[in-house]
Amino acid sequence: MITDLDLKKAAEKVISYAYSPYSNVSVAAAVLTKNGNVYTGVNIENSSYGLTVCAERNAIASAISAGEKDFTRMTIVTNSKMVNSPCGSCRQVIFEFNNNMPIEFFGPDGYHRSFNSAELLPEGFEL
Repeated sequence: MITDLDLKKAAEKVISYAYSPYSNVSVAAAVLTKNGNVYTGVNIENSSYGLTVCAERNAIASAISAGEKDFTRMTIVTNSKMVNSPCGSCRQVIFEFNNNMPIEFFGPDGYHRSFNSAELLPEGFEL
């Protein structure tokens, strides 16, 4: 059984792969699927800032690319004190695939928050 600590370790393992030369903010995410598989993603910045893709969406895209769409939990790790939750775009993407998913968020100096996707986006768009 995959634990919250396992998800955190998976995100920590890939955070060094983040591509963030403009902000120097690295973020990694690990998402657990209903089938028990873990998929990770990191943020990838671009000089055309609107083309930047967040770690949370990259983790979800990785899972979807492998044929999985049923997510049960997510963990996010960052090196920045400025970031303390997913951005609005990520909130909607997370909400679309699980509108009540538990999310653990870890930052530097022991920062930790727990919330779920409904708390982050109380009136998200649904099909």
